[in-house]
Amino acid sequence: MAKKYFGTDGIRGEVGKSPISPDFVMQLGYAAGRVFSKYWDGNGRQTVLIGKDTRISGYMLESALEAGFCAAGVDVVLCGPIPTPGIAYLTRTLRLTAGVVISASHNPYQDNGIKFFTSSGDKLPDSIELEIEEAISEPLVCCSSDLLGKVRRLDDAAGRYIEFCKSTFPNDSNLFNLKLVVDTANGAAYHIARHVFHELGAEVIPIGNQPNGMNINDGFGATSPQACIDKVLETQSDYGIALDGDADRLQLIDKNGNLFNGDQLLYLAVKDRLEMGIKVPGVVGTLMTNLAIENAFKALGVPFERAAVGDRYVLEKLKKNGWLIGGEGSGHLLFLDKHSTGDGIVAALQMLSSICRTKGAILDRLAAVPLYPQVLINVKFKLGYDFKSDENLAKVVKTSEDELSGMGRVLLRPSGTEPVLRVMVEANEKEMAQKYAKLIADQIPLGY
Repeated sequence: MAKKYFGTDGIRGEVGKSPISPDFVMQLGYAAGRVFSKYWDGNGRQTVLIGKDTRISGYMLESALEAGFCAAGVDVVLCGPIPTPGIAYLTRTLRLTAGVVISASHNPYQDNGIKFFTSSGDKLPDSIELEIEEAISEPLVCCSSDLLGKVRRLDDAAGRYIEFCKSTFPNDSNLFNLKLVVDTANGAAYHIARHVFHELGAEVIPIGNQPNGMNINDGFGATSPQACIDKVLETQSDYGIALDGDADRLQLIDKNGNLFNGDQLLYLAVKDRLEMGIKVPGVVGTLMTNLAIENAFKALGVPFERAAVGDRYVLEKLKKNGWLIGGEGSGHLLFLDKHSTGDGIVAALQMLSSICRTKGAILDRLAAVPLYPQVLINVKFKLGYDFKSDENLAKVVKTSEDELSGMGRVLLRPSGTEPVLRVMVEANEKEMAQKYAKLIADQIPLGY
């Protein structure tokens, strides 16, 4: 059964429009509370943890969720602004029923979203998301007054999470003598990330740490890394760490202003573990992972598999295979021996640990893995068009793939929210990627 509200990472949309409206979110909280109650096998009351990023709409949606859960007889713990992976950690360590994050990640402040974690700190499985969707259509019937949920605040949430992040860094190492620019995108890590790196010994220059409710991801962070690049060069810092609005993505900058994405950092992490004699049974990327990275893993003798785009699908494949490391070019990096979900701060600490251990420039370690140029064309197609049944398109794609064999690849991916087909061609030469991307895009009937 197809999901109506949940996407690849929770429910997301423009604030004030369904489904991100206070009435719907209250109904969502009530429905989720009822569903979670089915899976609670303890003797106490069901309790959920709610965190958020810095969007101004977070106050409204937090109150709506709180009301819905309480009406379902579920207790609520509020912890205010905190990174998404912080909610995953706290839910698990506090032995709570579920965790809820109010965030639209890298989107602008006009958007917001709701995503859930299980008691073990994992994303909800599709089956439970479907159950919640079915329960949303049921009328909200408030439980009796003696069973209503109660609400309390977790005042030390940030401190607990800071200590957790630090615990993922080697005990025999430190960040002494490193100057770091830490860009938190005016988002959920604005009051957390700098303390993690500072307490491990680094000199920290924070930017993007003045949220006003409307400036999240606006010119700062992992999706707008130029501010971090400029600050690294201006202050002659060693590295720049750029997180997104909910701090589950990472982009890294070196002292020369070179930007390294998730694909490159994934390779760096795996290579470092191999050099330490740690076995890496396999790595998971996505359909968008650069072909150069896949070929580099083959050269290292490390199995590599691709998942659908989205960190939840990377996580699913990692668990299925019993592997520990995976990620996306966007900066979602998973180290399942460190955390149950992608975490930008934890990922940055893994990179810095490697850098401190090897004392080598990132560029030197990645010199043998130049990324293939990728050309992406978004084509708005005619309504009713089914690209999978277009024989002419399939023929052109097949011809392009044959001619690119060993030197590139083709990926067609429909948008999940609009009639747009994303045509991505990757080749070892940019001119080839541009040529075949345009050739394929020209075969698609345009919509206006």
